[in-house]
Amino acid sequence: MNKYKIILSGGGTGGHIYPAIAIANELKSRFPEADFLFVGAKDRMEMEKVPQAGYDIKGLWISGIQRKLTLKNLMFPFKLLSSLWRARKIVKAFKPNVVIGTGGFASGPLLHVAASSGIPCLIQEQNSYPGITNKLLAKKVKKICVAYNGLERFFPEDKIIKTGNPVRQDLLDIDEKTVEAKNFFNLKHGKYTLLVLGGSLGARRINELIENELDFFDTQNVQIIWQCGKLYFQQYKIYNNTKNVQVYQFLNNMDFAYAAADIVISRAGASSVSELCIVGKPVMFIPSPNVAEDHQTKNAMTIVESDAAIIIKEADLEVDFKNKFSQLIASPVKQKELGQNIKKLALVNATKEIADEVENLLVNR
Repeated sequence: MNKYKIILSGGGTGGHIYPAIAIANELKSRFPEADFLFVGAKDRMEMEKVPQAGYDIKGLWISGIQRKLTLKNLMFPFKLLSSLWRARKIVKAFKPNVVIGTGGFASGPLLHVAASSGIPCLIQEQNSYPGITNKLLAKKVKKICVAYNGLERFFPEDKIIKTGNPVRQDLLDIDEKTVEAKNFFNLKHGKYTLLVLGGSLGARRINELIENELDFFDTQNVQIIWQCGKLYFQQYKIYNNTKNVQVYQFLNNMDFAYAAADIVISRAGASSVSELCIVGKPVMFIPSPNVAEDHQTKNAMTIVESDAAIIIKEADLEVDFKNKFSQLIASPVKQKELGQNIKKLALVNATKEIADEVENLLVNR
């Protein structure tokens, strides 16, 4: 059996890290003898999360370009040169058979170096609107696995395979876990449960909304699982176990959180959208306006256009939120319709299909 060597690069947010880990786990089950190495950005969450998943990781000194003139921007050329030099050393030393990029700052230099060295590369584009890194890499890589239609506008059509985004496998059967999940979170069985998700770091505007509307939720007979994020936990933990609210920095048991939920309020990052399609619960998306090319709004709109979710822009929250939430909670028919429609959009075999493409690159090299 060939002892393959595989590098995965991606990070900055959970949306880039967890797909990479899911792909690595699938490949490891196929090639138990293979060596895996992750490459991330120093000081970002992948440096903690990847070792927790049992993989080695090396860090590059890299960050994104800010949209305004800052000291970080002035440092960018130096960081880029440093990262290219370090990426070259990593590739030369590890000698990978294939390199996989899932987006984020570090994947740019690493995949550029690998592809320029003739190593077959695959990128997994999670969003409906790709970032600048993947657009630049598209010419150099062999395959591009995507989750949305219409990406031939940005990528060479002959390289695109629509697979969907890798998601946690424990989400596939959450319907059977509802009672267990509500007990796990000590929830009341006769109340509506709202799950609030702001991403791994947290979403300031969503957190402010929830804090401001706690009395309103109380009048709606709603209990809340509120994942406020790492950056905001100290600020909001005072609400823990008050007015049927539970506040979490991070939810480790996402399958139970989804199983317990009747309605979900979420950002519209690519991984969250893919998970919510599989989960099949009524969702209100509040996209982050602070992301490149406003891609979260574009992600959410692909779901909304199938009558499978509700969207409220941050700027409209004060005017629209109470009204839309009240209407949804008052209509079990609408809840059921949204849940059924979003589930139809799920691509449940993404991890396996991406691993198939990687395996083709390994075998046909």
